[in-house]
Amino acid sequence: MTTADVIDITTQAIWLIIKCAAPMLLTSLVIGLIISIFQTVTSIQEQTLTFVPKILCVFLVLIITGDWMLNNIITFIQDIYSRFGDFVG
Repeated sequence: MTTADVIDITTQAIWLIIKCAAPMLLTSLVIGLIISIFQTVTSIQEQTLTFVPKILCVFLVLIITGDWMLNNIITFIQDIYSRFGDFVG
């Protein structure tokens, strides 16, 4: 196993993490922005108001995209396991 192999696997793993986390993070960002604008317009300054809608939306996105994320992770792991002999030998 060379240094290039380690860098390649690490790069693939980081991109997989970013790709799988992006839907939930973007949803949380958008919902937080919408609620923040709502709070500014209505002068409601309740700090805990953003948490429940964010959590519900993140769970909804996780339910919708969970299968896709799991398939991406399984494909990555199967690729690593299939190349295991190259890494050891």
